Amino acid sequence: MKKKKLLYLCVCFALFFAVLWFTQGDRVFAAETGGVGVPTPTPSTPGDTGFSLTYNNDGGQFSGTLRILLTLTVLSLAPSILIMMTSFTRIVITLHFVRTAVGTQTSPPNQVMVGLALFLTLFIMSPIFTRINDEAIKPLDAGTITQEEAITRGLVPLREFMFAQTQQKDLQLFCDIAGVDRSVTADDDIAITVVIPSFIISELRTAFIIGFLIYIPFIVIDMVVASVLMSMGMMMLPPTTISMPFKILLFVLADGWNLVIGSLVKTFQ
Repeated sequence: MKKKKLLYLCVCFALFFAVLWFTQGDRVFAAETGGVGVPTPTPSTPGDTGFSLTYNNDGGQFSGTLRILLTLTVLSLAPSILIMMTSFTRIVITLHFVRTAVGTQTSPPNQVMVGLALFLTLFIMSPIFTRINDEAIKPLDAGTITQEEAITRGLVPLREFMFAQTQQKDLQLFCDIAGVDRSVTADDDIAITVVIPSFIISELRTAFIIGFLIYIPFIVIDMVVASVLMSMGMMMLPPTTISMPFKILLFVLADGWNLVIGSLVKTFQ
């Protein structure tokens, strides 16, 4: 416990000095270049030797310290954004149902399942990420739009994707909770805080429906094996011990991974 407290204090001090260092560096840089919020001496008139102070706020853009804070915030929320606003949830739950239905509790391992779900998510979401890059990130990097406009443009492809995968009854549920009247409110005017939980609930429902359909053929095999063992009087032998090789054989002969992954990807089209 003492070691954990000492480690926690060390991390806090490291973060404090890092923020202090970035803040001091930003001030020094601004002082040298006439940057954000630093008075820059300029001649008051062409014939006057005196100087007046003018302030440069970098065209209303965020300061360097605030940009670092926003970047760290986005990086800390990136896993939640990836899981909750993309196809990752449906894919990883379906793969878990596949592994459980076959009966192999640790094969494929969790690392393989999550890695496969991650790359399938990148494959499915690549057109959306490309749109976000072209419509929001590149104009922001070129300085043609502000940060607020970049966020607004970047959310448009994600909103379209989530609306296409969200069931109307789930969207209506959260609209009722938030007090939004769907009869007078267009889809584009619905807050993103209402769309995201609606999308998550729809993804969970779809993933469980797919998992139920995957379970059906393997349950039939378990019932047949259990009936055969009961008729032979082998009640002490666990049916899963006998049924698991047959389920694996069925999954391999039917090219199960091809069918599951292909059908799963097509559900997003």
